[in-house]
Amino acid sequence: MDSQTPWPAPAKLNLMLRILGRRADGYHELQTVFQFLEYADELSFEARADGRIRLHYELPGVPQERDIVLRAATLLQQQSGTSFGADIHLDKRLPMGGGLGGGSSDAATTLVALNRLWDTGLDSRTLRQLGLRLGADVPVFVGGQSCWAEGVGEILTPLELSEPWFLVIIPGCHVSTASVFADPELTRHSPLSTIPAFLAGDQANDCQPLVRRRYPEVARALDWLGRFSPARLTGTGACVFAVFESWEAAEEVRRQVPCEWGHILARGRSRSPLLRRLEQAVPAR
Repeated sequence: MDSQTPWPAPAKLNLMLRILGRRADGYHELQTVFQFLEYADELSFEARADGRIRLHYELPGVPQERDIVLRAATLLQQQSGTSFGADIHLDKRLPMGGGLGGGSSDAATTLVALNRLWDTGLDSRTLRQLGLRLGADVPVFVGGQSCWAEGVGEILTPLELSEPWFLVIIPGCHVSTASVFADPELTRHSPLSTIPAFLAGDQANDCQPLVRRRYPEVARALDWLGRFSPARLTGTGACVFAVFESWEAAEEVRRQVPCEWGHILARGRSRSPLLRRLEQAVPAR
């Protein structure tokens, strides 16, 4: 498979999110469970011999110098000492501010893909460490395995999860992760949970009550989807999701989604589509 075949940057869902407290550095200690979706942004990379990194797309409201893909590519280039650059294209399918991890996933795919295409030889652990410098969710996308996460999201315990169908509703609003975590009404002192407790059904999201109150459109989506199956917020939102055991059951609900909302119907995956693509890739030299 040549280097022009797109690389997936898959969506994730937080199947639970418990906030344990705020650290001195302003970050929050948490517990969460990540699962990937078979639905992704797509990035294409072409190695350049002149060392330049060029983005061939624009994201609304995001200056190019702040684009997390550019930051990831530049960080890898600096840390590895490679003389290569890259031309990068992005087909943006995941909503920004939706809680699906789009930016973090794009950054992780950039690290993984360019590490292979530039033949820099960094191992997954090193890439995860670099990813953490870009965002708390980046390491899980680099690792590519569904997992139980602690700390700020970087302490990962792999989990093998069932792979049901998920219907994700995308309300017409943007939820700022920073504003949610800064809100004085956010629950910050939940008791510790455990993997067995999660598997037994302890799957609440501590951000959901606050986001429901602050964002009426999210509340509407939760109420509407909850008529068919228990509906939950992913991350800090705005997207909400429900689980279905079959495509047919999920498709029946999908056909009824109000036209003002976007939606995604996708299979859950314990192993990221990014890892499948990595296995097919060859270095540029």
